[in-house]
Amino acid sequence: MNHVNLIGKMCSTPKIVELDNGKRIAKFSMSTNEMVLTAEGTSKKKTQWHRMTAWGKWARVLEELGFCGMELAVEGKLITRFYNSNGQRKCVSEVEINDLVIL
Repeated sequence: MNHVNLIGKMCSTPKIVELDNGKRIAKFSMSTNEMVLTAEGTSKKKTQWHRMTAWGKWARVLEELGFCGMELAVEGKLITRFYNSNGQRKCVSEVEINDLVIL
């Protein structure tokens, strides 16, 4: 099963890209935080950054309402894609949003 749930903040204003076929995609980064226990017994905040993509109605919602710092809960799936850059094969993973809630 490929299922991702995240609650965090948008780290960038969504970039809207219109494809040749007329479909629109919103791309942005999102951060999530968790508290971890250090070896010394104290708690420390650990931040992760995620690449996010949204299609269709969610791209429209994020285009109209999305801003850096907005808190979101998202549900989606992990997508990995490959591309060539300067003769080297590169890999990028991102969360493709199926549903979201603005918090």
